[in-house]
Amino acid sequence: MSRQMARPGGRSARVQASVHAAVRELAAETGREALTVPLVAQRAGVTPSTIYRRWGDLQALLSDVAVERLRPDTAPRDLGDLASSLTAWAEQFLDEMASPAGRAYIRDALLGDPDGSNAGQCSAYAAEQIGLVLAHAAEHAGDGERDGDGRLDVETVVDRVVAPIMYRILFRPEGLDAAYARRLVAGVLARTGP
Repeated sequence: MSRQMARPGGRSARVQASVHAAVRELAAETGREALTVPLVAQRAGVTPSTIYRRWGDLQALLSDVAVERLRPDTAPRDLGDLASSLTAWAEQFLDEMASPAGRAYIRDALLGDPDGSNAGQCSAYAAEQIGLVLAHAAEHAGDGERDGDGRLDVETVVDRVVAPIMYRILFRPEGLDAAYARRLVAGVLARTGP
C-alpha cells in the first residue's frame, strides 16, 4: 500500500490511525529525534514490518503524519467581505505554519517527499481554503466579485500571499507576524483592483 492512499477504510484505516497517534505521542514524550520504527510499532501495536511495508522508512512515515497534521481542521471564517475574510485566513495560516510545530511539520512533509506529492497535497489544502474564502466573498458581492481575467483567483492568492509566506517560513523566518500577512493581502487586493 502506498502512503499516498487518500483515506483507507477498515483495518488499514485503524493501522494508519494507531501509527499516526503513536508518532505524535512519542514525539511529544521523547522528541522527534528519538523516534524509531520499532518504537513506533510497539506503541501502535503493530509489527515493524507493517510500517516498513506501508511507509517504507521512518522519514516517509513522518512525512505522512506531517501532511495529515497540516490539513486544516475547519473551514475559513466568512467575515462578510473579501478583504476581512482573506486577511483573517492569511493571518491564521501564517500563525499556524510559522509556529514551531508548523515548521516541523513542513520540514517533515518535504523531507519525505521525493515525488512532490506531499507538497502538492499541502498546496491543495491552501488552495481549497482560499477557494472557500473567494466563494464566500462572491456570494456576498454578487457578480461584481473578482475572479479570473485580471480579477482575483485562487492561483493569484497562492502566488502573492501563500508563496511569500512559505518562502519566509522556510528561509527567512524573522519578522513574520500578522502585519506581514496583512501587507501581502492588501497588496494582492490593490493589484487586482475592483
